[in-house]
Amino acid sequence: MDQGTSYRTVKGPASVELVINKSRFIGQCFPISTESEALEKLAALRKQYWDATHNCYAYSVGKKGEIARFSDDGEPGGTAGMPMMDALRGACVTDVLCVVTRYFGGILLGTGGLVRAYSKSCSEAIRAAGVVRMTPCDLVEFHVPYHQWAMFQQEARKQGATLGPEYGEMVRCIAAIEAEKTKSFMDAVYDQSAGSLTGQVIDREYRPLEDHEEG
Repeated sequence: MDQGTSYRTVKGPASVELVINKSRFIGQCFPISTESEALEKLAALRKQYWDATHNCYAYSVGKKGEIARFSDDGEPGGTAGMPMMDALRGACVTDVLCVVTRYFGGILLGTGGLVRAYSKSCSEAIRAAGVVRMTPCDLVEFHVPYHQWAMFQQEARKQGATLGPEYGEMVRCIAAIEAEKTKSFMDAVYDQSAGSLTGQVIDREYRPLEDHEEG
């Protein structure tokens, strides 16, 4: 069972486009879960944008960003991949791949101009995707008699649990709740049912919650 803590990632894929001194920058970001997934997506984008001048990237994998890779893809050293990685770290996101595709427009941007262009393209893509906080949630199984179902639902609402009921002779319900709230929820249900309802934690998984810190 995963005993981890919360982390931030992007909601889903997003793409933005910037034109800077006639150069076209296409910034894209994607949620990923493994390094192999990042490399597969990167290979597909390189094939799609085969005629681009550069396909620079940065990705972070792992709940603490344990795997971090980036590439300037032919741009002057330190002007593309590292600024993109800095943008990922600045947004405090992981399990994310960001790729910035550049079509050269004929005007040199200089070192500072490239850093700003790649950093902005990555940051704008993250902003367009939106950020969520992935939080460890326990999945707790209950078997609830129908005459106690309304009470059970009320306690679940108080604690912010998400219910997945199956209706039979009793209600078999899998309640997903933030791990830090599991004990108080189970204790409340036990107390309200006079000790007749007890739950069993059967699994733990990460679920997304809106991250209101992202602006």
